[in-house]
Amino acid sequence: MKRVVVAIIFVMVTLTAKAQSYVGFLTDNYSGVHGVIANPANIADSRFKTDINLIGASGFFANDYVGVGFSELTGSDFEFDTDANLYLTDNNNFSGNIDIMGPSFMFNVGKTSSMAIYTRARTILTGNEFNGESIDDLDDSIDESQDFMVNEGDFYMSGNSWAEIGLTYAQVLMNNEQHFLKGGLSLKYLQGFGNAYVTGKNVTIDYDADGATLPDSSTSGTLESTGDLYYGRSGDYDDDDYDYEVPDANGFGFDLGVVYEWRPDYGKYVVKGTDGKTSVMKNKNKYKLKLGLSLTDIGAVKYKGGLIDNYNINNTITQEDYDNIEDSEDLQNLYTFVQSNADINAKLPTALHLNVDWNIKNHFYLNLNTDLTLRSSGENTMRTVNLVSLTPRFESKWFSFYVPISGYQYSGLQIGAGLRAGPLYLGSGSIISTFTRSEIKGADVYAGLKIPVYYGQPKDSDGDGIPNKEDGCPKKAGPIENNGCPWGDTDGDSVLDNEDQCPDEAGPVENNGCPWVDTDGDTLLDNEDQCVDVAGPVENNGCPWPDSDGDSVFDKDDDCPNEIGTVANNGCPEPVVTEEVQKSLNAYAKTILFTTGKSTLKDESTPVLVDIISILNEYPNAKFTVEGHTDSIGSVVTNQKLSEQRAQAVLQFLVKGGISPSRLTAIGYGESKPIATNMYKDGRQKNRRVEINLAQ
Repeated sequence: MKRVVVAIIFVMVTLTAKAQSYVGFLTDNYSGVHGVIANPANIADSRFKTDINLIGASGFFANDYVGVGFSELTGSDFEFDTDANLYLTDNNNFSGNIDIMGPSFMFNVGKTSSMAIYTRARTILTGNEFNGESIDDLDDSIDESQDFMVNEGDFYMSGNSWAEIGLTYAQVLMNNEQHFLKGGLSLKYLQGFGNAYVTGKNVTIDYDADGATLPDSSTSGTLESTGDLYYGRSGDYDDDDYDYEVPDANGFGFDLGVVYEWRPDYGKYVVKGTDGKTSVMKNKNKYKLKLGLSLTDIGAVKYKGGLIDNYNINNTITQEDYDNIEDSEDLQNLYTFVQSNADINAKLPTALHLNVDWNIKNHFYLNLNTDLTLRSSGENTMRTVNLVSLTPRFESKWFSFYVPISGYQYSGLQIGAGLRAGPLYLGSGSIISTFTRSEIKGADVYAGLKIPVYYGQPKDSDGDGIPNKEDGCPKKAGPIENNGCPWGDTDGDSVLDNEDQCPDEAGPVENNGCPWVDTDGDTLLDNEDQCVDVAGPVENNGCPWPDSDGDSVFDKDDDCPNEIGTVANNGCPEPVVTEEVQKSLNAYAKTILFTTGKSTLKDESTPVLVDIISILNEYPNAKFTVEGHTDSIGSVVTNQKLSEQRAQAVLQFLVKGGISPSRLTAIGYGESKPIATNMYKDGRQKNRRVEINLAQ
């Protein structure tokens, strides 16, 4: 009796699938064109000039229903009933896939973008929400004389095989020193090869061993079932004369992703070319921390003209009915059956991927990757299995080795190993746990060949860290700032051009290689000029002489530097001839004696005149009149002439004594200005006089 249930349910769902492939290998920065599988942004700023995949394949199987040891599984005496351990729940799942990557290649488009063209063939089976306890109840070892109950409820199974031709474009979006961002997009044309699915809704089966009484009064078992079964497929696989043809099925899909890199030591990888532009070394990984985020497998394959069978199994059949079931036509006679033609959409296993990669030191890395399905269980829907994987790895250009430690949603913890050696890559995400654990619930393996063309270490003949093709002096070491050339000394002044502010003119070190100039044009060079912007004499160190009191007499010539004076008086204020001085002069002048009737000075007048000279010298800028006077004895004409001659005689004595003639004027007044009466001898004596007065 149990054969019919197994035929309807279990045989259709023993395999289901997930989309994880190449576990461990995809963490490698040298995975090349394979990087587009996890994140299309990976191929931008890669270590490859080009990467050509020849062939690669990955296979995976996992479940949470049954566990078995590897040695027992491969032994010739393996018995499922005795050697397998069952983990029965009301929600068991199965998973498995095959992913073949055919001829594919990637290449760079300029310095900041890359493209890839790739081909893949994929087969995925997904099954979810099967009641393992009910399935176990259907085991043939159970005596058919016993009652049993199967409460399967809802379950889903779908299988899809298709090919992809993908075009990926990746571009550097930001390159801001320590912060680097790139993005990528893959567009995929999908060609379907075959699709089938089974969906159960509210399925229950109740077997009653004594449910029916036969004509001979004996009893027979009955099977009462409820619910609906849906069986859709792209071709009539049940037809014995079915001849496979590629179905009319196609579709489009896309992947997209971004990658951020933190590059704290970015300066080590920057090269400045002779054109002044900077570039970044392509042959090295430059990040300390990398974060990747991507969405993959968005889309569906549309199969035109598919077949969909709907079985309503609300019925009760007998043991005899069950024993007579040979094929699907017999099932159609027992249950309500409707078949229709319709287009079938096989939805791709859309997933979200988060990747964190830490460069521990040099060639050693630690990678954390998560795969999260974005598809819920449903009709003809493929789902990835949620995954968290921690992968330490050693990575170099020609060899990498990795040990992924992964936690799978269905099969639990698995430990694997993988390597890449030149063109060969192979590994397994579960090989260590497969051979070291007493039982396994899943396993995977991958292998492939490729032709990698890496960026080489740029040739640097002079060892200055600048590749020859970017080095202005490839055979002489020099700094990046000078395009790889050593700094020269063009003007031969011992100051190198990078520090010489006047590289074409010789100059001393203390003036940054520039010759000293005479900014203010005072013949004293600026290095010796204490006032470089104001002209001044050499004897005052190039500074103009100061004039503290502003009297136009420089302090060096000014006898009174803090008092306004005159040039003639050496910068000192002119003395003022007071009335007392004037009286003193005239008092002296009145004592000047002449020979009677003549202009000849008597010898006894000399001391008086010397004193007058001393007084006049005290007022060097004052001008005076020397005035001669007579009495009224004699003619007016004679007196006038005599007064003039006597005034002139005094003036000449004063000039000879050092008084400037420009300061003196001789005037004769004759008898015209008496100061006393001429009637008496005493008065006439007073009128015979010489006066020295301040010129007005």
